[in-house]
Amino acid sequence: MERESFEDEEVADFLNVHFVSIKVDREERPDVDTIYMNVCQALTGSGGWPLTVIMTHDKKPFFAGTYFPKNDRMGLQGLMTILKAVSVGWENNRKLLLESGDKITEFIAKKRKPSMASISEDIFDETFLSFQQYFDPTYGGFGHAPKFPTPHNLMLLLRYWKRTNNPAALQMVEKTLDSMYKGGIYDHIGFGFCRYSTDHRWLVPHFEKMLYDNALLAITYLETYQATKKEKYGLIAQDILSYVLRDMTSKEGGFYCAEDADSEGVEGKFYLWDLEEIYSVLGEEEGRAFASFYSITSKGNFEGKNIPNLINNNLPYENIITVKESRDKLFKHREKRIHPLKDDKILTSWNGLMISAFAIAGRVLNENKYTQAAIDACNFILNNLIRDDGRLLSRYREGEAKYLAYLEDYAFFIWGLLELYETTYRPEYLKRAISFSEDLLELFWDKDDGGLFIYGNDSEQLLIRPKEVYDGAIPSGNSVSALNFMRLSRLTGKFYYEERADQIFRTFSDSIKAHPISHSYSLIALLFSYSKGQEIIISTHATENAKPYTDIINERFSPFSVSMVYTAGDETLAEISPFLESYNTTPGKTEVYVCEKHSCKAPITDFESFKEVLL
Repeated sequence: MERESFEDEEVADFLNVHFVSIKVDREERPDVDTIYMNVCQALTGSGGWPLTVIMTHDKKPFFAGTYFPKNDRMGLQGLMTILKAVSVGWENNRKLLLESGDKITEFIAKKRKPSMASISEDIFDETFLSFQQYFDPTYGGFGHAPKFPTPHNLMLLLRYWKRTNNPAALQMVEKTLDSMYKGGIYDHIGFGFCRYSTDHRWLVPHFEKMLYDNALLAITYLETYQATKKEKYGLIAQDILSYVLRDMTSKEGGFYCAEDADSEGVEGKFYLWDLEEIYSVLGEEEGRAFASFYSITSKGNFEGKNIPNLINNNLPYENIITVKESRDKLFKHREKRIHPLKDDKILTSWNGLMISAFAIAGRVLNENKYTQAAIDACNFILNNLIRDDGRLLSRYREGEAKYLAYLEDYAFFIWGLLELYETTYRPEYLKRAISFSEDLLELFWDKDDGGLFIYGNDSEQLLIRPKEVYDGAIPSGNSVSALNFMRLSRLTGKFYYEERADQIFRTFSDSIKAHPISHSYSLIALLFSYSKGQEIIISTHATENAKPYTDIINERFSPFSVSMVYTAGDETLAEISPFLESYNTTPGKTEVYVCEKHSCKAPITDFESFKEVLL
């Protein structure tokens, strides 16, 4: 639509005479996008992008749709036809359009009182059965083409497996992760995942690479590595993070948004290969071996070209090492091509997700460079995206920080801070997480019906003030906040955080129960509240003495537990979590307290006993 209409002189001339045209970056203004996407869904029964809305001067919409060709085509009304009809209607029957805008606005603004019902534990089994129903046993993933990674679905299944020990849940996760990695949705030459697959085999992607996908997928591969102890999942996560550090990280440490699908006006051109080009770079013998490994042929698998993939390669993952040198040569050759455009916005929300991924990688892989990347990005936000009065901002680009932060910015950044705390055990990260959580509740909490609004009470007041819990391509701010609150409650002993999480579950219970697989991160948070977990307090006189115990924690997939390191005399942590002062350590000893359901076992002072009590 951009090429057909927005860059077309005839369309531009007509728009400029009859309309005020506004193009919205939905990543910068998720509040605007959410409101008018709701309008489109109410009017047409579906939504999507590009989103086309026509409204009155006071923001009241009376027409909405998604894609329109420039001119009428194949039963679709063209944009020019629509614009001409609306302009005639505006001149000759404006009263009708204004009334229509009023009625639509009244409809979407109508508040529906939540039931505030609790959600039964049965929902986890029901959701698992739904995932089984939609699961593709041949190629992994759920449903038909197009297929999206939606990593939080897999994260939920991992937690369901941990809670129930049902092997089918883990099998769905592994099959999907293996199939996505083998497909063309994964960039086998330069690493990182594309946004989605246009086919059911994960072969042909929409070649755009998004920061949020790669953050959430890195977390999912790392968790699966913990759960299965299969090294390949840890190595794939490392490759994803190598791509982010190489191509998506600013010199100041913040993470860029995305890389376009197109280069030189052609989708995927940067990523595609001819067999002859492979031979020219590698030579015929080495090239033939590489082409056989990645299914590269003279015929091609995408518009006469080749997307390297491993779909028909059943060799063990370890055989990748045999083509590493060839892959490196091809990467250097590809670097000489014209690169896709990089969206160099730095969003607080998506940076929060990637901070989480790097922090988790730092502790799971015991690799300090990942922890440092998380720290650098965190410092970037703290130094560049906070207003003088402490208000978090949403977007940074070319030296300019702009837009008051939205719910997702707060929720995802708090998530990153919590992961950084459990990786470094530096109390300043936990203190920041608490401070931002208090701001979040003050700015976004619905005091009447519970839950969190998308934009703050100090932000521009739009047509309506929506709340969202649907977990789409990324989890919702409400679902992430619910889990953040649960973790904060366990880490601080302050139960009102847990009460806030419970209110979120109750506020959105009708939506969650109606379609649970569309609320997978909400169910991750709910599963945390229902499951048997542990609070692990390592009390010591020297932080380095805690490391053998934290290494044991980090080896395990323990999604329902939290851990703390308390060094005697740490006033900051004692102020955050006053209960810690009762954990006195014998001089010269490190003692570990493992607590379940607010009850703690006797202190442990040896590694083997510690391993035995861990869930």
